[in-house]
Amino acid sequence: MKTTVSKLLLGAAIAACFSAAPLAAQAKAPAATMNTPAAPALAKADEKIVIGMAQANIAEVEAGKLAVSKTQNADVKAFAQQMIDDHTKALADVTTLAQSKGVTLPTEPDAKHKAMAAKLGKLSGDKFDKAYMAQAGVQDHTKVEAALKKDEAKAKDADVKALLAKMLPTVEQHLHNATEMKSGAKTAAK
Repeated sequence: MKTTVSKLLLGAAIAACFSAAPLAAQAKAPAATMNTPAAPALAKADEKIVIGMAQANIAEVEAGKLAVSKTQNADVKAFAQQMIDDHTKALADVTTLAQSKGVTLPTEPDAKHKAMAAKLGKLSGDKFDKAYMAQAGVQDHTKVEAALKKDEAKAKDADVKALLAKMLPTVEQHLHNATEMKSGAKTAAK
């Protein structure tokens, strides 16, 4: 009888081990599925494009804020507010894309745009308005328009290409408006 009880206890112990093994595996399974998959990596060139888009939008938002606070010209103020609104939306799109692709974006203007803001900050009145429209309005949008077109042609990632294509018409419209305002200011000054 002792042997029978020992066999039963041993059998029960073995059965318990076998039935517990799947439970242990199941208990570990949710932990494994809770890990988030790695974001799809972008090629370095595409990552640089995304960072460049973010930097351009950050610079336009900051320059627009400066212009809204400094100008007394209603047209310049309206243009600057449009830059803040449109480039804030574009930056949100770039940020969403960057997060989905695992790209870390800058959070402030680059050194070149900080220097431009410092220079603009020292100006006032008509001098400020003309400098803001020439630099942030025409020069920056001319450069950004060219960069978007070039980058759209060389980008490999479909999402990056789509965002470049989405941003281009807005930048072209900003450039058109800035050019008209700048030339109107020259005509009015004559």
